[in-house]
Amino acid sequence: MSLKPKTAKETLAVSTVIVLPNDTNTIGNMMGGRLLHHLDIIAAISAHRLCRRVVVTAAVNNVAFNYPIKLADIVTLEAKVSRSFSTSMEVCIDVYVENHSTGKKTKCNEAIYTFVAVDQLGSPIGVPELIPESEEELERYNAALRRKQLSLILAGKMKPHDATELKKLFE
Repeated sequence: MSLKPKTAKETLAVSTVIVLPNDTNTIGNMMGGRLLHHLDIIAAISAHRLCRRVVVTAAVNNVAFNYPIKLADIVTLEAKVSRSFSTSMEVCIDVYVENHSTGKKTKCNEAIYTFVAVDQLGSPIGVPELIPESEEELERYNAALRRKQLSLILAGKMKPHDATELKKLFE
């Protein structure tokens, strides 16, 4: 299996769903758990597109439920790998709601997931390098390293003084 670097656009995964009654809570909003389900699936597809291996969810780093998603809304999820590390990949997912009359999409939620590529025994394996191209991809790429360093510090796996990218924020 080649570990040839890939661009973020090569990892793009898009899914569109309509919110049905069984997806909603008692006030007619899409249940958070239902959205998390869709987020996990589309993020896994994006991570798979980078490494072409089995991937497992390692962490749900952030989910922002900024705006409610209503019954009958048409929802589009767009996922791209933001950065790869030795065996893991961070995936950013943007969630949009489509206006029924105009078709205009408005960003309503976002999430960041981390996946690990695994072999047939479930052991972590190497993943290709990700090459950001656009300004947004570069911003997400750089932010991913800061998030990883913060996570390692909080887990006790890195000393704060070794977090070079985090320290740059305070210089």
